[in-house]
Amino acid sequence: MFSKIEVNGDGACELYQWLRTEQSNDDGSEPIPWNFTKFVVDRQGNCVKRLAPTMTPEDIGPVIAEYL
Repeated sequence: MFSKIEVNGDGACELYQWLRTEQSNDDGSEPIPWNFTKFVVDRQGNCVKRLAPTMTPEDIGPVIAEYL
């Protein structure tokens, strides 16, 4: 559960492979640039948003509330 995994490249964990393809960066690229990148998944299991590593919890709250 606490072992290191890859999030980019050929050896990336399947979850992160899926998240990257579902929601790209603002510039259209897929790689996760930093470990605090966040993804919002709705109740149906759809990846609906990719949030910047610099977003604060106060900024994230309203985004999550849209999908509750």
